[in-house]
Amino acid sequence: MSKKKIVQAEELTKIFNKFTAVDHITFDVFEGEIFGFLGPNGAGKTTTINMLTTILKPTEGKATVCGYDIVKEASMVRSLIGVVPQEYTADEDLTGYENVILCASLYGLPRDLAKKRAIELLELVGLTKFKDKKVETYSGGMRRRLELACGLVNMPKVLFLDEPTLGLDVQSRKIIWQYIRLLKEEYGMTIFMTTHYLDEADNLCDRIAIIDNGKLVAIGSPNILKENLGGDILILDIEGDSDTIIELISKVENVKEVEKYGNEYRIKVTYGEIVTPKIIDILRKNGYTITKLFLTKPTLDDVYLEYTGKKLREEEGSKEDFFTFRMMLRRAKS
Repeated sequence: MSKKKIVQAEELTKIFNKFTAVDHITFDVFEGEIFGFLGPNGAGKTTTINMLTTILKPTEGKATVCGYDIVKEASMVRSLIGVVPQEYTADEDLTGYENVILCASLYGLPRDLAKKRAIELLELVGLTKFKDKKVETYSGGMRRRLELACGLVNMPKVLFLDEPTLGLDVQSRKIIWQYIRLLKEEYGMTIFMTTHYLDEADNLCDRIAIIDNGKLVAIGSPNILKENLGGDILILDIEGDSDTIIELISKVENVKEVEKYGNEYRIKVTYGEIVTPKIIDILRKNGYTITKLFLTKPTLDDVYLEYTGKKLREEEGSKEDFFTFRMMLRRAKS
């Protein structure tokens, strides 16, 4: 039995003036899965979410959520989704409980149902003890959990999480991971999340799409994407001339590929345990000094490197961030 497609995007594109933030991307999200959008800041992740949640209209292409067109049937889409944005949106002068009630009122929930839902959700995210405290007293992890509760107030079919653990410490991130898994396992909720944390995508997502400079460059389960690279990855730091080093290593049997990134040589090999001593031997015989050596199975970092030609980077700002923010300001003023 084939899985039901709950989000479908076809040639989805967003252009701000002459800047293409999202460039003709096509993908599906299946019901009940955690689908990750992996990429650096400015890659097009937030713009994609803003289109799928009806905040921004596509420049080209189309998409449906729960079978409803994001432009023609935007109100239906909004009624069936929950959104947890990157930014903290809770009112700091209100309590956690009052914030959830406020969100419930925005969805038009009856007062009695809103009260019941608020209590249930605050318990779900472990904030019952703090429900009557003002949000200004909450830690970053507590605020993120409150945002999650607010995003669930209408019991959405699809929950959109935009960088759900951005800026949190390791412990708080793992707590958020637990709640995300719970939503899938206990409630069968479909979750569409963006992240630029590789470990987050690897731990949580059933499938991921890698997006860079507005384009989709790979899509699949984390394990399949890693397996498709084949072999092992040998990382070396070597003192000396790079062209000669690459030539020497490339001649070793079972070396599939040699690339240099900064001071680091990334070598794709089969039978890494056998090949590594041979590489070390030939380099030493030619007078080269190895300052670092690391042999590993392919990781998502290697997958990202393979498809984009660079390591996952974190950028403080981007054209995408600027244009998205300016567009949202215009909508707020209109």
